[in-house]
Amino acid sequence: MRLVTFDAGAGPVLGGMIGEEVVALRPALAAAMRAAGEADTASAIPSDMVALIADEAAMVAAGRALAFAARAENTALRAPLAAVHLLAPLKPGKILGVGRNYGDHAKEVGGPKLELPRIFMKPASSVTGPGAAVRIPPAVKKPDWEAELAVVIGRRAKDVSEGTALDHVAGYTVLDDVSAREFQFDVPLAMTSFAKGMDGFCPIGPCIATADEVGEPWALDIRCWLNGEEVQHGNTRDLIFPVATLIAFLSRYMTLEPGDVIATGTPAGVGHFRDPPRYLKPGDRLRMEVERVGVLEHSIA
Repeated sequence: MRLVTFDAGAGPVLGGMIGEEVVALRPALAAAMRAAGEADTASAIPSDMVALIADEAAMVAAGRALAFAARAENTALRAPLAAVHLLAPLKPGKILGVGRNYGDHAKEVGGPKLELPRIFMKPASSVTGPGAAVRIPPAVKKPDWEAELAVVIGRRAKDVSEGTALDHVAGYTVLDDVSAREFQFDVPLAMTSFAKGMDGFCPIGPCIATADEVGEPWALDIRCWLNGEEVQHGNTRDLIFPVATLIAFLSRYMTLEPGDVIATGTPAGVGHFRDPPRYLKPGDRLRMEVERVGVLEHSIA
């Protein structure tokens, strides 16, 4: 499934993407139940994405709703994506980032080999959705992009092994870890969470592609275009600390809850390490794609 949160004019609604169309889950489930002669229990679909992905029965109901809506005759249950406003697919609890986690990016940054994942946090207030215009604070002079695969936790994880870590994943999404580089590299001590935690500095979406939809996350292409020019092209096989390793590591020190997001790092090609450096400016448009997950687009204001 590809789960979304969208607004068609009456407030946020949980839905699913079917190609270039979107389906509201509750009405679709109600229609499926009526067609089967069952009592309408569309309330089996929560109104909140985190509650949905944490509830196995609700996820089964969501799958049933989307399968019914996908039938050729059920066009009334589907709307064009262009007719709705996609929002961030969820409101995360914790957003955990990982620095220098791709081999090629670690080389362009430089520094010693990392023995442990380099973890930072982004606040929930930094989250924005697909199509957003990210406003860069006027005082920030070195805003940069980072296309990333993000992991969405679906089951509580504490002290889990690498072998079972992926059992706790609800799905994956695309995330831009927007960063104010002067607060990372032009100060005596790096202020990483501050540099990456400003309002709007976490565009995320367009959907949560469920774990069964994506399959193993070991070899997914990641690409980023700035104003139509490809600036990043990597693959998750280059991750220094793979997804399962990150989940197991983090769970030894903190409890991962449903709705938590792990931004797994970015491949080479960010602006700060180019010659000359290249930074984002108002009017720029970014397009980020993770294979089998989705395409996130947003602009800079």
